Amino acid sequence: MTEYVQVSTATETKQQAIDLAGSAVKQRLAAGAQIIGPVTSVFWHLGEYGSGEEWRLLLKTTTDRYPELEVHLLERHPWDNPELCAVPIVLGAERCKQWIGESVSPEAP
Repeated sequence: MTEYVQVSTATETKQQAIDLAGSAVKQRLAAGAQIIGPVTSVFWHLGEYGSGEEWRLLLKTTTDRYPELEVHLLERHPWDNPELCAVPIVLGAERCKQWIGESVSPEAP
């Protein structure tokens, strides 16, 4: 049984988010992505408290393709230590899950 995840990260600019999403989808590591923003983030980073505006990037993939997607995003992300989290898609429309699986299949045209 194929399992599905939604992967999230954030970038400083909208264009950075578009570039990350586009490269991941074109390489079939993610079926699709949504870019949301700007959003306000409040955080601890490198021992310092901060806040700022970011662009949220949400990508859908399978657990099988997640390791390659993670490497891809970390290699291309503009930050040295970006947030990168995957949460399971516990429930979803069967046709949507089928679309994710078919879209990220290494055998897809």
